[in-house]
Amino acid sequence: MNGGDDVVSKLQKNGGRTVINKRRAVATIGLVGGLLGSVVGVGTTQLAASAATATVSVKSFTNNFSAMANLKSLAKSGKGKVAVILPDTVSSARYTQFDAPYLTRAFKAAGLSTSQFSVQNAQGSDTTQLTDAQSAVAGGASVLVVDPLDSGVGASIETYAKSHGVAVIDYDRLTLGGSRQYYVSFNNVNVGTLLGKGLVSCVAAWKVPKPNVAVMVGSPTDNNATLFAQGYNAVLKPKFSSGAWTLAVRPAGTWDPPTAETEFQQALTAHPAMNSVLVPNDDNAAPIITYLKTLNIPANKFPVTGQDASTVGLQNVISGYQCGTVYKPIYLEAQAAAALALYLRAGQTPPKGLVNGSTTDTQSNTAVRSSLLTPQWVTPTNVQSTVVKDQFVTAAQLCTGAFAADCTKYGIK
Repeated sequence: MNGGDDVVSKLQKNGGRTVINKRRAVATIGLVGGLLGSVVGVGTTQLAASAATATVSVKSFTNNFSAMANLKSLAKSGKGKVAVILPDTVSSARYTQFDAPYLTRAFKAAGLSTSQFSVQNAQGSDTTQLTDAQSAVAGGASVLVVDPLDSGVGASIETYAKSHGVAVIDYDRLTLGGSRQYYVSFNNVNVGTLLGKGLVSCVAAWKVPKPNVAVMVGSPTDNNATLFAQGYNAVLKPKFSSGAWTLAVRPAGTWDPPTAETEFQQALTAHPAMNSVLVPNDDNAAPIITYLKTLNIPANKFPVTGQDASTVGLQNVISGYQCGTVYKPIYLEAQAAAALALYLRAGQTPPKGLVNGSTTDTQSNTAVRSSLLTPQWVTPTNVQSTVVKDQFVTAAQLCTGAFAADCTKYGIK
């Protein structure tokens, strides 16, 4: 400040006009320079930021995986490997048919090489899932993406990972009492709501007299099953409370299809007036439908629900033996999980558009930052505009043998 005053004092000897003009000139030059510097500075900062940080949201993802290319800068700057550990091949065919290939495609599209990530399946074994996680950490994984068989093994994996400085993302199922950083799934209460509303709609459309319903659930150790039930119980409760519907039975619950069939057979034997069943996924519904066919139950007569949009489930839907199925575009979930993993691997905070919600861990009573995708209810009339359009299942896969006529009927091609 004093240096500037001295300059002004010396200039004043040459006359006030010169001083004023020069002061204006200096001020103008300083202002322009400052503005230019500011503009250049902002541009430089933005360019640097865009080079270092990619942005995606849950709305960015499509079935061509193009949004993953926006994350290549993250892939280049990240350290360590990403290890995905899926639970089994029994509770749902989706893990082999969809999750594993979609996750692989997502990581590759983002620029990771096959040596920088892995996708494994624990084949229904808690011990295997924990061992796979420990081996992945020992092999240099900096991020684990885990769909836990149950919360017990999930918590063990997360405790181990945390002690080794490895981040964890819960994939599809939330680990109760866990210590994961993020959770990726579909809105599972909404999944249950779609199941409940689907059954209500089907009972009306199929003109079921005096609905007498078995309400089945998934495994009691799976938090997703609890969330599904929360959704469909809320829909069905008024029906039962009013007396419009009768609740025949609510079995213990399982994700094992043969066990689900046994539960259903026992329920039908004990309650022969039973004429509808809410089943929470396609794999459990399939043997139940096969059993109903052995009893010569015709199509569009005994409502059965499902979830996952499996090939068999969709074939049961278009042939009139299953009311509908909850379609969860797993390619969205896989990309969201891969994106979160890349942010964690690069030591960056994921954008709000990707972390678009929270899910309560009811055991620890904590809110878990979540990336939640939107499910859809699929019936014969929108198979073409949903799962086939998305290339989730092809018409060639669905329209085999006797199902070809059903495909023609509903314009599936």
